[in-house]
Amino acid sequence: MKYVIVYWSRYGNGKKVVNSLAGKLKEKEAETQMFTTDEANPTAMPPADTYIFSAPSESANIQKNMRKFMKNLQGMEEKKYGLINTHWMKKNRLAKMEKLLSKKKMIKVASVDFPIGKDANTGNGLMEGWEAKLDEFVGKL
Repeated sequence: MKYVIVYWSRYGNGKKVVNSLAGKLKEKEAETQMFTTDEANPTAMPPADTYIFSAPSESANIQKNMRKFMKNLQGMEEKKYGLINTHWMKKNRLAKMEKLLSKKKMIKVASVDFPIGKDANTGNGLMEGWEAKLDEFVGKL
């Protein structure tokens, strides 16, 4: 299997998730390419079995770089995808991400959200148990 991961991360939580995801996929002997939204070209994506998009929420929407990237995707009809959303204060934006990609006629295979918060174990970052959620996501891919 071949995966292409496109992400945007402001404070490093999303990058931590996609780096861990890439490691888990490589353990399954999958080929993985990872790009930021600035590095990938939405009009000429590399071939893959599944595309994974990861971005944080910004107030009432998806982070603007990822939103623009998804709106500009071309030639992705019938391609499979997975979504990752990091967010603060219960601002899950998976549905907004899915809506953008459904307009591209892509096929969702998995999605997961990771709340960011402050607790004794993580400080201001990914909440305890995020690794188990990522394992479930990988299982659906």
